[in-house]
Amino acid sequence: MSEHDAVDAPDELRFSRVFDAPRELVFRCMIDPDHLTHFWGPKGVSTPRDRIAVDARPGGVFETVMVNDSDGNEYATRAAYDEVRPPELLSWTEVHSGMRVTTQFVALGPGRTEVRIHQMYVPEAFLLPEVQAGFLSSLDRFDAYLARVTGSVTSDKEASP
Repeated sequence: MSEHDAVDAPDELRFSRVFDAPRELVFRCMIDPDHLTHFWGPKGVSTPRDRIAVDARPGGVFETVMVNDSDGNEYATRAAYDEVRPPELLSWTEVHSGMRVTTQFVALGPGRTEVRIHQMYVPEAFLLPEVQAGFLSSLDRFDAYLARVTGSVTSDKEASP
């Protein structure tokens, strides 16, 4: 199941997605560069392992450089963690845009996790439908990666903006 929820304010977005994987694993994948390199970013980009830095503690950094697979263009993100509560919550603020992202990890049972993402102070360009579709494709990539890691069969999950 994938959904895009109604916004609270014009510069806020909410997304939620259920993954067939334990909460501890889903959380760990979001803070471990060895996992992140396999799914971080929308379809059509790669995030090389050596271009990811994570220090998952309040004040620590979250940095990635995504590389467009077709033309080599690079997209850097640098954020500082505001709050880290394993395995239930991650919150960070992007340095260049001021966007704040809060991600909750909700256990739905031993092998299912709902991820709730709340983005605040979203830059106008990120509100465009095609950018949101790209973000949702990153959740599809994460779902496929978790299926490989857990050995489960992933279902076709529709990402609707």
